[in-house]
Parts: sequence; structure tokens; C-alpha cells
Amino acid sequence: MDRIQSMQIYARVVEMHSFTRAAESLSLPPSRVTRSVKELEAFLGVCLLRRTTRHISLTPDGTLYYDQCRRLLADIEAVESSFPGSAGKPRGRLRVDMTLSLARLVVLPRIKDFQARFPDVELTLTMADRTVELIQEGIDCVIRAGTPEDSPTLVAKRIGAFDWIVCASPEYLAEHGTPNTLEDLADHHAVGYLSSRTARSLEWHFVMDGEERCIRMPERLIVNDTDAYVECALGGLGLIRAGSYMVRHHLASGRLVHVLANCPAPAVPLSVLYPKNRHLSPTVRAFVDWVGGVVREAEGSWKVSA
Repeated sequence: MDRIQSMQIYARVVEMHSFTRAAESLSLPPSRVTRSVKELEAFLGVCLLRRTTRHISLTPDGTLYYDQCRRLLADIEAVESSFPGSAGKPRGRLRVDMTLSLARLVVLPRIKDFQARFPDVELTLTMADRTVELIQEGIDCVIRAGTPEDSPTLVAKRIGAFDWIVCASPEYLAEHGTPNTLEDLADHHAVGYLSSRTARSLEWHFVMDGEERCIRMPERLIVNDTDAYVECALGGLGLIRAGSYMVRHHLASGRLVHVLANCPAPAVPLSVLYPKNRHLSPTVRAFVDWVGGVVREAEGSWKVSA
């Protein structure tokens, strides 16, 4: 029995709450994962997991052993990554989650550069705007907009920021007029964006005279996809409030018009979140540093003049 590999398999089963999902994430047959845990239990002479047809849970011995496994595996990885040989190079599978708009407009156009720098990394990008359980879902890190909540299990590293831009098509403004103050918004309607976290459309926030104001716009149409949201504005269906990186090309071409430029909104931070381990793996560190550089390079082009 390879005890290091058995520890890695056992830790993954615990973190993913499933033998099957652990096997998939490790690219191993489920029978191999099950056998490994059984051999580990036999070697230690204790029961590590309670199993039912639908659920697994840790025994007290299992909890103690898992905590020790994580510390030992982190120490091993830290020692290996401190040397310049292959052990310290980014390699293996990396799963990253981010919003579709950020992936399409910012990350994917530069992904060849990441692949050229780190040819031994097999990158999986999932694109969502929902709360994810990183460890349970086997995700190494996520990129999210907004101020991260304090978490005992996650590290949040800010990599940039963007501005909110209120805009509409020239056709919409020709028909409904151009709002010049927040009070003018009462005479307009917006396309709503449905938050997956609250199941409600997003309110609009502004900062006027040092005070934050929150406005809920009249909405005739609500969508839950950023591409559809921008397309609705292009089609003249209402005002939208979108990230500057999402609409800058349309503003430059004149297909959308920036309004309420004199009514700023708080800048929105972009952060990478990853599990709070004592040691960050070389592969995750490589992606975090790379995507931070990509965002910093792009930020200048996201600024929209009044």
C-alpha cells in the first residue's frame, strides 16, 4: 500500500463527501478509491468512515486522521515545491470557476499565454455566477466580483476592480429621453438582472455627496445571463447597469451610450478565492499570479470617460 497516495485518496473522499466524485476528480476507477480506503482502515485498525447508500460521515478516528493527513500532505507539497525540479513546477489538473462574461471577455482571449507558460497544467474552466463549495465540488479557486465575505476556510486575493456603467442604446434614448439625474430614473425602465444568490433582480447603487443611494428600477424584462443582459440594451429594451469591461466596446462603437456619468457608483473589486491552506500549491499560485497580471493589464482599458 502506498500510504501517501492512500492519504491523498482518503482526504479527497472526505472533502468531496463521495467515493464516486473523489474517483472522478482523481481520474481513478471508483473501485480503486474504495479499495484504498478499506486498505487504509485495515492498516490503521480503525473505522474512518461511516457509510450508507447515500451518505458518508467521519468517525472520531476519521476526523483525527483527516486533520493529520491534511497537515502532512501540505508539508510534503511545500517541501517538494521549494526545489527547482519538476516537483515544484505547476502541473496536473486545475479547476477554476468564474462568470461567463469575465471568462469570455478577459480570460479566454489570453488563455494561450497561460498554456504556453504552464504546458503541464490541465485547466478546466467552469462558468457560473453562483455560490460554489470549493472543496466539496473539487474547485481549486474562483474569481468573483464584489467585496468577499469573511470566511474561516477561504483566502480572498484582490486582483483588480471595475466600474458600473449605466447605459442604453441610442434608439431607447431617442424614444424615452436621456436621464441626467437619479430622480430622472423614475421616468425610465430598466432591464433587470436576476441574482443567483438572492433570486431577485439587482438594485442600483450610487454614491452622491459621500452617501450611498440605492435605487430599485422599474423593470419590464429580467434576465439571468450577462450576454443576454447586454443584448437587451443593444436592442433598445431599457437601461442597464453593467460592468465597464462588459460594455466598453459597445460604448466605443456608439451602439451604447453612457448616461448618468455624473452619478458614480462604488468600484467593484475582483478577487480570487481559494481554500485556506498553510501552503498554496504551485499550480494554484501560478494561476492566481497569472490571472492577476491579465486583469491588471486590462484594467486601463475598462475606464470609461464621462
